[in-house]
Amino acid sequence: MELALILLVIAVIFITRSVKVVPQQNAWVIERLGKYHATLAPGLNFLVPFIDRVAYRHSLKEIPLDVPSQICITRDNTQLQVDGILYYQVTDPMRASYGSSNYVMAISQLAQTTLRSVIGRLELDKTFEERDMINAKVVEAIDEAALNWGVKVLRYEIKDLTPPAEILRAMQAQITAEREKRAVIATSEGKRQEQINLADGEKQAAIAKSEGEKQAAINNAQGEAAAITEVATATAVALARIGTAIRQPGGEQAVQLKVAERAVDAYSQLAAQARTTLVVPSNMTEVSALITSAMKMVQAGQNGTDTPPVR
Repeated sequence: MELALILLVIAVIFITRSVKVVPQQNAWVIERLGKYHATLAPGLNFLVPFIDRVAYRHSLKEIPLDVPSQICITRDNTQLQVDGILYYQVTDPMRASYGSSNYVMAISQLAQTTLRSVIGRLELDKTFEERDMINAKVVEAIDEAALNWGVKVLRYEIKDLTPPAEILRAMQAQITAEREKRAVIATSEGKRQEQINLADGEKQAAIAKSEGEKQAAINNAQGEAAAITEVATATAVALARIGTAIRQPGGEQAVQLKVAERAVDAYSQLAAQARTTLVVPSNMTEVSALITSAMKMVQAGQNGTDTPPVR
């Protein structure tokens, strides 16, 4: 009974030391008699009891590493407090086991020294603008050195850049001044555009007004020309009708009567006006002579001959 119990214990120990189950995304480094022997892949694996042993266990996942905050000095001698985070992954478990005694600390220290070197070549303003370049330089430097450690540095990100308080105040004042400058420029541009718009509006209004005045003058001239034409046409028609009426029997007597009436009306109007002195011809035969001369002119017009001079 005791022998069976002893054999059972030995079997359990034997199985425990010989059968190993490696989880997914993990790698175990096996040493045989103190020397590297193999790297166990995920799954069921068998070892030689008391000869093989699991020396190192590595996770093959992407691992974030918080890089401690540090003070960096820029090219223009300004202190910056910088902290960041680094992402790495074990790619060669054997080198990760034997390439460095502590690859995590080595990566962290190298990230800090590289960051100080990169920021030391930049001025303060550039450090805020060139974050991507700084991150790329840190990754490049660490990745080159980490090849011997079996580690791949995937990326580095600066979490915070904190300048001294007085620098922050100066930067805030600079930003305020720049914004005020932009506001003044925007206001002046607005006023300039307003003046341009007003001048353009006045120009367009003056052009429209002159065009209107021009068109009005043209219309007035055309109206006056049309009126003169109509008056002339009406006068010609009236004269033609008068000439036709004169040629009728009794036409000359009617003209003489009309001329006499006009003369009498003219004398009457002159006599009716206040403060008017009326000089009446002493010989009324002059009126008759005037009528006779008018009739001769009418007759000459009918015959198409020149008008005889009035004597």
